[in-house]
Amino acid sequence: MKRDPQAKIKTIDELASILEKSRKEGKKIAHCHGCFDLLHPGHLKHFQAARNKGDVLVVTLTKDEYVNKGPGRPVFNHHLRAESIAALECVDYVAINEWPTAIETIKLLKPHFYVKGSDYADKSSDLSGKIYEEEEAVKSVGGMLHFTDEVSFSSSSLINTFLSPYPQEAKDFFHEFKKKYSASDIIKRIKSVEELKVLVIGDIIIDEYHYCSGMGKSAKDNIIATKFINDEVFAGGVLAAANHIAGFCKDVTLLSCIGQVNNYDDFITSHLKTNITPNLYYRKDVPTVVKRRFVDPAFLTKLFEICYLDDISPMPKDVEAEIIDYLQKSLKDFDLVLVTDFGHGLITPKIIKLLSESAKFLAVNVQTNSANLGFNLITKIHRADFICIDEPEMRLACHDKISNLEHLIADVSKKVNCEKIIVTRGHKGSLVYSPKDGFSEIPVFSRDIVDRIGAGDAFFSIAAPCVYKDNPMQVAGFIGNAVGAMKVLIVGNRSAVEPLPLFKYITTLLK
Repeated sequence: MKRDPQAKIKTIDELASILEKSRKEGKKIAHCHGCFDLLHPGHLKHFQAARNKGDVLVVTLTKDEYVNKGPGRPVFNHHLRAESIAALECVDYVAINEWPTAIETIKLLKPHFYVKGSDYADKSSDLSGKIYEEEEAVKSVGGMLHFTDEVSFSSSSLINTFLSPYPQEAKDFFHEFKKKYSASDIIKRIKSVEELKVLVIGDIIIDEYHYCSGMGKSAKDNIIATKFINDEVFAGGVLAAANHIAGFCKDVTLLSCIGQVNNYDDFITSHLKTNITPNLYYRKDVPTVVKRRFVDPAFLTKLFEICYLDDISPMPKDVEAEIIDYLQKSLKDFDLVLVTDFGHGLITPKIIKLLSESAKFLAVNVQTNSANLGFNLITKIHRADFICIDEPEMRLACHDKISNLEHLIADVSKKVNCEKIIVTRGHKGSLVYSPKDGFSEIPVFSRDIVDRIGAGDAFFSIAAPCVYKDNPMQVAGFIGNAVGAMKVLIVGNRSAVEPLPLFKYITTLLK
C-alpha cells in the first residue's frame, strides 16, 4: 500500500508522541538532521544507511530563518524541502525544526541513533561546534551519535554550479579566487585578528525607525497622512562599528561624545557588546545625534527623516583637551585605531593631527551625509594606513564626477599619504588598491537587499583588522563584500555581523 508523502510530515510535538509509541513497541529510532537544500545521491545514501541502523527513520529540517549560509540560501523553502524528503521510501517521518539547532529536537524525539554524515566525523571541522552539543544531547536521552560512511557530495558546491544564486560576475570571480584561496584559509586569516587591541573613535548616532502605513492625502492639507504602527531604536554610528569589530577582536575600546541634552546613557551601555570598554565624554552644549526615519514596513521604504543634531557648534575646548590627553597617553597601547567619522563634530583638526602622527595603524572611514555634504572629505586626513569610503565620497573629495576611478584613488592615495584603499560601490561591489597588489575589482556577491543602512560601516569594521594583518587587498575586499552582503539583510543596526554566520557564508561561497 502506497503512503502519502504529505502524511509523513509532522510537527515536532506530533512526532515526539508517535516515537514514544514506537519505543514502547521495541522499535529503534534513527534521526537525521540538516538543511538538505538540494537533494542529491549523497543524501539518499546517507538516509538509506541511517534507516539500516533503526526500524524508524525520522528526518528533521533546519527552518529557513535559521539556515546560516548567507544571501540566496536556502534555494528551496522548508516546505518544499520537507515534501521532497517525505517522498523518499526509506524515510518514515519528516518535521521542520522549530529551533536554530537540533539540541531541543533530539531531547524531545529521544532517538537511539543520531546520524550524521562522514564529513562530521572530524568534529573539530564543524565551524559551529554544535556537533559536540548534539552528541551530548543524544547521550542524555540514552542514544548514541553515529556517522555514516557513504559517498558524499556538497550541496553548496552543486548549488553554486547548477543553481547559483550569485550574479555571473561573482561566479567568475569565485572561480578565479578559489584557485588562490580556500574557505579555511580565509577563515584562518579572519580568526588571526582576535587578539588585536582596538580603539574605535567616532560619532554616536541613535537610529530610530518609526514604522507607519500610508492613509492617503489629508483632506485639508496638501500632505500624505500616515498611521503609526510601532518603532525600533538602534545603536548606530560608531556604536554599530564597535559592535561589528567586537565580534572578531576580543579587546575593543570605544571613544566618543554624548550630548547631555539627551544623553541616552543607559541605552548606549546596554547596546554595546560586553567586550567593549566605553570611554565617553560629555558635551553640555549639544544633543546626542538622533536620526529618526519614518518607514513603510512592507518593503522597508524610508519615507522621511528628521535629524536631531547640532552641526555648527565647535567642540568645547575643555572636552577636546580631555580627549587629546587620553589619546596622547593611550594610543601606544592599541594595535589598531578605527575612525568612523560621520562629520558630527567629534573628529576635530587637532584630533586628526594627533591620530595621523601617533596611531600605530590608522584605519579611517570619513562619511558624507545630508548634514555635512561637501564639508567632511577624506582629504582632511594627513596620514592613514587604510581608508575605506564609497565612490561618491571619493569623487566628491576629488571634485570629479566622471574621471576613471582608479586615477582618483591613486591621486587621493598620494594626497593623504595612504597606500591601502578600498572604495565601496554599492551594486557594483568594491575596488581595492595598494601599490603592492595594484587594483582589483570585487563584484557584489548578492543583490538581495532588505536595508542598506550600516552596510559600509560593517564592511569597514571587519575589513580593517584584516588589512592590519597585511592580507592581500583582494582578500580584504572579498571579506568586506561578504560582510556587506550579510549586513544588507539586517534591518538597520538590529544586530551585528557575527563570526560564525560569516564563516559559514564564506564556506558556502568557496565550495
